[in-house]
Amino acid sequence: MSLTPPSSYPVRQPSLFSTEAADPSLADLAGLLAGPAEVVRMGGTARLAVVVGAAWRVHVLVAELGARGMAATWEPTGDGRHLVRTAYAATLAPLATAWLSGTAKRAPVGFHLDGRRLRLWLAAAGVVDPAGVQLGLGPADEECRSRVRAALAAVGLPAAFVEPDAGGPAYRITGRRVARLAELVGDRPRAAPTAEWPGAG
Repeated sequence: MSLTPPSSYPVRQPSLFSTEAADPSLADLAGLLAGPAEVVRMGGTARLAVVVGAAWRVHVLVAELGARGMAATWEPTGDGRHLVRTAYAATLAPLATAWLSGTAKRAPVGFHLDGRRLRLWLAAAGVVDPAGVQLGLGPADEECRSRVRAALAAVGLPAAFVEPDAGGPAYRITGRRVARLAELVGDRPRAAPTAEWPGAG
């Protein structure tokens, strides 16, 4: 017989796609590639890099990469942004193989999103405002967009494309779907401002 009194709170069942559904893995870095990150190959190794617009994003990404066994460095870009990148590593080579056609980035067939991948994308390039959440894309990633959009829809996040001249390229999530996104990405990282994380306000 348990000596623990029954809880007055119901047990929350985590979504199959949420951050709680699996341990961190290198496969999660595909979430960065769905957004503005780039991956480059060198021999049998690869390196992942992403430019972010705020210092808190650097802290979150360095911690998230470290949780996946990847040491990361960062440096200012000279225009007020920051470049976060890993070292070249053989463990990143499969990601590069999946995402590169020559040197062009393309989302692989069967690409899917889950909470951990979305969390990394949001940390790198998510913008929260009263009307919704915008997930930034790479400026030259046209070949990725249709599969990334389909992957968003598959986890209950159908999104509208935001043109570059309207603040994109990005996918915009609005309405009740913002709550769905908040459920998937989990609690706000300590370094992230409350206003910059869905569901944290």
